[in-house]
Amino acid sequence: MKIMIVDDHPLFREGLKTIVNRDKKYTVAAEAGNGKEGIQLAKKHLPDIMLVDISMPGKNGIQMIRELKETLPDIRFIIISMHSEADYIVEAFRAGATGYMIKESAASQLIRGLDTVASGELFLDNALSQEVVFKLLQTKSDKDSGRHDPYSTLTAREQEVMRMLAEGLTSKDIAKKLYISPKTVENHRTNLMKKLSLQSTVELIRYAARLGLIDLDTWAI
Repeated sequence: MKIMIVDDHPLFREGLKTIVNRDKKYTVAAEAGNGKEGIQLAKKHLPDIMLVDISMPGKNGIQMIRELKETLPDIRFIIISMHSEADYIVEAFRAGATGYMIKESAASQLIRGLDTVASGELFLDNALSQEVVFKLLQTKSDKDSGRHDPYSTLTAREQEVMRMLAEGLTSKDIAKKLYISPKTVENHRTNLMKKLSLQSTVELIRYAARLGLIDLDTWAI
């Protein structure tokens, strides 16, 4: 099976590649250092499974998975991240990931994770807490009972504006990037803040970080 690695640390990519290539069932077909490059190379090489980090410059791993699931739905994704918080993990599975492990476990669990995902099952790192399982079950229960995460109520444009606001862009900057007026950006901001029940930009940044849309470590809050 063809494996693709997307991580912004070359040494970590090299370590994963060494582990994967030791198993005759798998071969590393491509590697990328950020989400944008990952999307481009995935469309070119059509891997069976992608090993993906969350926190990367530009488009992060969860955003990349969401985009690729629309065009290449058969690819399976294993997140390999330093983040072990339940919110990151739940959001990764919601985005379309089929496995999640923390980086410290990669050396011992990578092949088991690949085998599990390759067989069509979900993989969850043994080191992760029971809180994760609880939140995943809670998410399923909420979905079955008709309740939805407020984020899912945002339009595609509101989600786009939210991400850019969380990254620190001004309304003027966003307007230029999206080819819309600053007033339209402000309207989107007002609507999304209301839908998410957020009162300030700081709350918006923290909410986006919990979803894995940005890396909170880059902010001094």
